[in-house]
Amino acid sequence: MFHPTISPHDSNTVLVSCDMTGSYITHDAGKSWRMFNLRGVVQFFVFDPLDRKVIYAQSNGLWRSQNEGESWSLIYPKLSSVKGIKMSSDHSDEDLIAEPNPLGSITAMAIDPSDSRTFYVAAGDRRKSTFALFTSRDGGENWVRERDLPGLTDKLWVNPHSPTDARILLLAGPNFIAKKTSSGVERISGPSAKTFTDTSAGFWKDGKVLIYVIGDESAFVTNDEGTTWRKGSLGKSGGKMRAIATSLRDPGTAYVSYRDLEEGGIKWLGVAKTTDAGRNWQLVWKEDSNPAARPATNIHDAWITERFGSDWGENPLALTVAEQDANLCYETDLGRTMRTTDGGASWFAVYSRKSSENGWVSTGLDVTTAYGYHFDPFDHRRQFISATDIGLFRSEDGGRSWTSSTRGVPKEWLNTTYWMVFDSEVKGRAWSVNSWTHDLPRPKMWRRKGIGSYRGGVCRSDDGGRTWTKSNDGMEETAATHILLDPTSPSTARVLYVAAFGRGVYKSTDGGKSWKLKNAGIAEKEPFAWRIVRDSKGTLYVLLARRSEDGSIGTEGDGAIYKSTDGAENWSRVAMPEGSNAPNGLAVDPNSLDRLYLAAWARDKGEHGEGGGIYLSVDAGKSWTRVLDRDRHIYDVTIDPRDAKKLYTSGFESSAWKSNDRGENWVRIPGFNFKWGHRVIPDPEDPKKVYITTFGGGVWHGSVDAEDRPLDIVTPELQPGRR
Repeated sequence: MFHPTISPHDSNTVLVSCDMTGSYITHDAGKSWRMFNLRGVVQFFVFDPLDRKVIYAQSNGLWRSQNEGESWSLIYPKLSSVKGIKMSSDHSDEDLIAEPNPLGSITAMAIDPSDSRTFYVAAGDRRKSTFALFTSRDGGENWVRERDLPGLTDKLWVNPHSPTDARILLLAGPNFIAKKTSSGVERISGPSAKTFTDTSAGFWKDGKVLIYVIGDESAFVTNDEGTTWRKGSLGKSGGKMRAIATSLRDPGTAYVSYRDLEEGGIKWLGVAKTTDAGRNWQLVWKEDSNPAARPATNIHDAWITERFGSDWGENPLALTVAEQDANLCYETDLGRTMRTTDGGASWFAVYSRKSSENGWVSTGLDVTTAYGYHFDPFDHRRQFISATDIGLFRSEDGGRSWTSSTRGVPKEWLNTTYWMVFDSEVKGRAWSVNSWTHDLPRPKMWRRKGIGSYRGGVCRSDDGGRTWTKSNDGMEETAATHILLDPTSPSTARVLYVAAFGRGVYKSTDGGKSWKLKNAGIAEKEPFAWRIVRDSKGTLYVLLARRSEDGSIGTEGDGAIYKSTDGAENWSRVAMPEGSNAPNGLAVDPNSLDRLYLAAWARDKGEHGEGGGIYLSVDAGKSWTRVLDRDRHIYDVTIDPRDAKKLYTSGFESSAWKSNDRGENWVRIPGFNFKWGHRVIPDPEDPKKVYITTFGGGVWHGSVDAEDRPLDIVTPELQPGRR
């Protein structure tokens, strides 16, 4: 979590962004949050200094809300100048192609405190390392290039006490600090550090500025614009510092994030505070970084510390202090958002709250990656979410509250539960596939390390998922990403199949007690087995993920589909659609077994990518026709178990889709608008309700037939038929 930003008008209104494209806003001081999405990772938020309803955010462009974050519109680049949307990389990250584009990429912004229509932005071309300061006097309609800047600028302030007709600006970046006056941009002598990882500033009433900098993991402060710098000290070892923040109106108070502060043989982490402009620092958040240590008495976290220890979230990645109250500070880290209202004397989690003796509920600040939503066939109220980083979570009350459900899973497998399956005839029996390697099949997880580094395998539960035991005899350590149960096998000797990423397909004929590799016919040397599908007559399909990151076709990096009619003993290749090489999901019509639906991932070619979408085969894969191409980064496709005419799908283009006519026509599922979607999973007891798992946005749920409503995502419609 990054960029916590407190409204200068109302301290109950706060914004936070996430590296998984989600943004979040609260109007009740963190009791509840609403997620919204601007099609990219937000780099900063800026509040209008005069109009409390107006907020700005920079993601793939500069966006503005005029109703306190309820809806957003693109103001730069102008809609009239946007010629296309480039969806590149394996994450379908979006770049707006605009002409003219005088600013380039905006990296920092400030608004004149006495004139809401006067904007100052730092912008430029990151690839060419050319940056400049631009101003607009008409709310972003027109821009004037003012001065070149010495480098990338990620912080920008207006001195509120400078003359309104000759504003003084303070700018900071990873390699410089500077001041802009009427005479030009003047570099301020920085502290003796190679790189500045964070900078914060505030202004005294006499107009003087106090600047705090984190340089080479140390804190520095200057009150004379760089003539002298004072280095902060937290103790004999000094510790390593990461983030720093002060109050714009009360710069004498500041907070700094630290770790590896050694005292008494313990490495501490947390937050330190100064109230005398950096002369002295007090450790207001001090926790033992040992996961087994008890949390500090003044740190009131939710389930993360309880489940994983005080070091899991690490020390804050970002801090912010309220402009109007130096005692109000928010921190964000690798999973949590915490708040203090008493100057650091106590800290409270605002991302989750206790619901029952053992259960937790979300406040809406969800940043988790979820793969599946699973229902116990003997108890609909017992539900599971298989997730990255936090493993498996269980609800005993129909999804109202949740608790970790990985007891017994080997420690080295705990990061991710990719999938689980229940035995529909034996109450309490279930199997899960787990791994320390998360985010597969994303290339970042196989790009640098080979499969030899993967850890993971199968676990079995006989008490409804409460506890687990390792069950992978004969299976090498592997990133196990999917498990399938043959429902026709005897309950005393269940047949199971596992997709082992980089290994291939494993089969068990004794309920998971022992496993054998079944790769006969699979040509790939280290097959990226990702998903396994079984039709009602027993034919198996295995999907091998693509190896090439850009989707280059006709190479050893192509993904593949294989088919087996003899229980995985032998495999034969199924042709991929022409121009497509990344199978992600497959569904077989239960009423017509030759009718296959393939979810495919686009190749990085052209603006929207090629070779992705939903493909239909009516001859068991001999030929294919694309039936959905408005979305081309599709993650999976699902057939409604109650009605084979109904299909659902989602992907990484901010939408989920439904078809009521066997894939011939598709419409958006209303209400879902997260950037990166995984799977649509129908509720087994409610034909209108679905759950949508996401890559970094938690789990969404709602009705597929709900009333359509305006979307948060308002990137212009550029191609016929696209929404």
